[in-house]
Amino acid sequence: MASTDIIVWFVMMMSTILLVFLNSKPLLVKGEQKVPCLFILGDSLFDNGNNNNLLTAAKANYPPYGIDFPHGPTGRFTNGRNVADFIAELLGFDKYIEPFATVKGVDMFKGVNYASGAAGILDETGIHVTCTVLIVQGDRISLNTQLLNHNVTISHMSTLLGNNILAMEYLSKCIYIVQMGNNDYINNYLLPQLYPSSHLYKPEQFATILIQQYSEQLKTLYLYGARKVVVFGLGDIGCVPTELDSYGTDDSVCVNSIDSAVQKFSDKIKPMIDDLNSNLPNANFIYINSTSIAVPYPSSIGITNLREPCCEISAIIGEGQCKHGGGACSDRSAHYFWDGFHPSEAPNKVTAERAYTALLSTDAYPFDISQLAQL
Repeated sequence: MASTDIIVWFVMMMSTILLVFLNSKPLLVKGEQKVPCLFILGDSLFDNGNNNNLLTAAKANYPPYGIDFPHGPTGRFTNGRNVADFIAELLGFDKYIEPFATVKGVDMFKGVNYASGAAGILDETGIHVTCTVLIVQGDRISLNTQLLNHNVTISHMSTLLGNNILAMEYLSKCIYIVQMGNNDYINNYLLPQLYPSSHLYKPEQFATILIQQYSEQLKTLYLYGARKVVVFGLGDIGCVPTELDSYGTDDSVCVNSIDSAVQKFSDKIKPMIDDLNSNLPNANFIYINSTSIAVPYPSSIGITNLREPCCEISAIIGEGQCKHGGGACSDRSAHYFWDGFHPSEAPNKVTAERAYTALLSTDAYPFDISQLAQL
């Protein structure tokens, strides 16, 4: 058989398989893959290697990161699995979704992870340049660029299938999870010495700017074929170790001024979800309330240390990140935070489980990921 005939045969075979899939409902049996693919957009909470080769301090491809992950340091900003990994497991995937930086060929049909540490809704978020032109954070893949990368993936899929319409139909069955906004505060609004945003806008105004752009970006994702989209809200940024050390708490548990500013953004997400679902045909956007699904009783899962990072923090690169080759606590499952910003594997697991199967009405809106997968 000639090489051109082989290519034609492959495309026809793939098209036939996908047509059969698209005309049937997936069997939602425990242990089986619930959806054909999972696409991930976000920041360092979901990043699993996209920043590894970027010129940036926001990377985690060195020990002690990954100390409890089977493949060691991969670029995940935690000791083991992140929330996106656990969601992939809950959806029945037999391996974790590959980063855009390394995924090739037909593997992209299982999904792609585009997440990037220090990335934000705003393009300028995550680039810190001082008066001496010293880049502190450096390169990162903003949400706008992640969307462009997804369009590249769609182009490759369409080429392999020989049919863009079929690719769009396939993508409509997949789940997309999006986690954005953390860095627009941590690495933008809360750095008045480096960014003008807090000088120009009050918290309510800044939240409105973020939501307006976020809404347009999610509409772009819809135009690219997404129909089942999970939007994660922001957690209590004022409770992370680095912010506590920087601001102090005045005897409160967290930095109330930070959480108050972030809440302005969080309050606007549900109305945004309603707007998207009302105005985009066949759209199913859901909101996961990260504050509601946070571990309510940490001690119930063995977490006793809620403030101190588990790894040795670097005094040179990426404030709040682990020191290259530094030490790590032995009781990792007892620490909520792995480094100065990111949770350890233990709370990541609980967060994913609550997002997948909501326990409270405040956890997910209008329903949870398990229900979204059945649509």
